[in-house]
Amino acid sequence: MRHTHPRPDPAGPGQESVWDYPRPPRLEPVPERLRVVFDGITIADTIRGWRVLETSHPPTYYLHPDDIRPGALVPAGGGSVCEWKGRAQYFDVVGPHRRAERVAWAYPRPTAAFAALAGHVAVYAGPMDACFVGDERVTPQPGGFYGGWITPHIVGPFKGEPGTMGW
Repeated sequence: MRHTHPRPDPAGPGQESVWDYPRPPRLEPVPERLRVVFDGITIADTIRGWRVLETSHPPTYYLHPDDIRPGALVPAGGGSVCEWKGRAQYFDVVGPHRRAERVAWAYPRPTAAFAALAGHVAVYAGPMDACFVGDERVTPQPGGFYGGWITPHIVGPFKGEPGTMGW
């Protein structure tokens, strides 16, 4: 099967193209406030977040563990391995009336390049009521496998959309 390379969407003023992100990925602090709402309540609200930038992916945001509502995360079974960050553990997100299974993850002991992520938690935006970077409501990265958050400041095309498996 022949894979085609995508044509990056043009980035306008104040926008970033995911095609300018590096591989291997880069970790950087997030100056904006990050918020996650689930089951009608804010389960995370931080100004101490991080984002991982990787070619073809919208940023994945990691929330400071002290800024996550107590009891909102319950360890879930299994795990996975990222070639860049190391071994991940998964969590269910729990609200007053609902539970979303295996929709959050963390790297308890990440690789040296990502040591700042230790204990920080990322969540899939799709199962949440809403996720925000600053005042911008995010759109989930397409496809359901990757956990990137798309804001109007990020342009693609994005890995995860139909036909992107070979990127």
